[in-house]
Amino acid sequence: MGGTMPGVGDARQALRWGLRHGLVRRTLLRKMRDGDLSAQLMFDREMIADPFPHYDVLREQGRLVDNGLVLNTAHHDIATAVLRSPDFGVVGGPSGQAPAALRFAVRAAGRGPVGPVEPPSMLAVDPPDHTRFRKLVTRAFSARAVAALRSRTEEVAEELLDEMAARGHNADLVADYASLLPATVIAEMLGAPVEMRRQFLEWGAGGAASLDTGLPYREFRRSEQQLEAMQNWMLGHFDHIRRHPADTILSALVHAHAEEGRLTEDEVASIAILLLAAGFETTVNLIGNGAALLDGHPEQLALLRAEPGRWGNAVEEILRHDSPVQRTGRFAGRDTEVAGEHVRTGQVVLVLLGGANRDPAVFTDPGRFDITRENADDHLAFSSGIHYCLGAALAKMEGEVALRALFDRFPDLTLNGPPHRRPTRVLRGYDAMPVRLSSATVDA
Repeated sequence: MGGTMPGVGDARQALRWGLRHGLVRRTLLRKMRDGDLSAQLMFDREMIADPFPHYDVLREQGRLVDNGLVLNTAHHDIATAVLRSPDFGVVGGPSGQAPAALRFAVRAAGRGPVGPVEPPSMLAVDPPDHTRFRKLVTRAFSARAVAALRSRTEEVAEELLDEMAARGHNADLVADYASLLPATVIAEMLGAPVEMRRQFLEWGAGGAASLDTGLPYREFRRSEQQLEAMQNWMLGHFDHIRRHPADTILSALVHAHAEEGRLTEDEVASIAILLLAAGFETTVNLIGNGAALLDGHPEQLALLRAEPGRWGNAVEEILRHDSPVQRTGRFAGRDTEVAGEHVRTGQVVLVLLGGANRDPAVFTDPGRFDITRENADDHLAFSSGIHYCLGAALAKMEGEVALRALFDRFPDLTLNGPPHRRPTRVLRGYDAMPVRLSSATVDA
């Protein structure tokens, strides 16, 4: 008899996949075949590659478009109201109100590795836990802390650009620069070994994939494997930190667990993994998306060279025009109204951030990339309300430093072939971007 029988762990993993992805995947694929636009935006590759015209169509269909599973919105006012309303919570695991059979199935499936989409992740809990977790790390991402990091970020950018120049005319902007810059900065902030930054990026891909709904089983397994590897490493690193305490965020979190009892070990691991992965995921996409936009709009890049004081607003416009995070969800805890629309208890609102950021009711000629746009910072790229991205200021600073240094160093940089979009749907960016560097700078 060839092969091996699946173990209990494999069966539980398959059950977790079925509960979290398999059932909804089957339903959405059926809706996609029936022509449901919101389902097509999740599985149709051409629509995922360029979702913006389809957001416009969905916006025209209504302010809250019900596909039988969720309410979809691409309207800026509704999106903002939902994200800020105390009547909505994050979409975590099944609540205590779920049917008994479902609660039993969830228990039988067991818990997988700590990840970003299930409690105790900050992305998957509401107050009071969310408030408790956030207070522990907010100071490290304050405006003062981010400003202090700017000079070090500039040094990292120059080091990476030196390495790119030394390798010759051709490079991959994502692998050689856009990913390594934020991975280096966040590793140093947290007190994680910088020499492991490429490994962190590989593990982080598992966290990025887990944000999507309706994963195929093979991708779900790969995601859990990568998250489990990151969790196991992190727990081992905690032992090192206990023996060698330091003035870092991770050391403070471990201290809060070991001596103050304010955090369980799962909570420490969840916060640490989220900070590490989120610390580079959004910024990688911001830098890559920004480089592609500026390459495709040379008149905008010329304006930045003539007026470098516009770089901050340029980053806001990049975030608005091609948002690194395209969607998020909220669960109605009670019957409520948002921006004049009624939502019933238990309904989920899928907030299409990328669509809200192209809403013509807020942004004039929203499909135009314009670094002089006066209200570019009205975007929702980092969400809104209590779950507004903790690292937004850091990501903006890193994006500005990285893009400005890149085009200052290589003023003739051009794409050397079509860039490749990453397959994720929640996160939008590139996983490969071949570029040709300016000859004069490389040959110097």
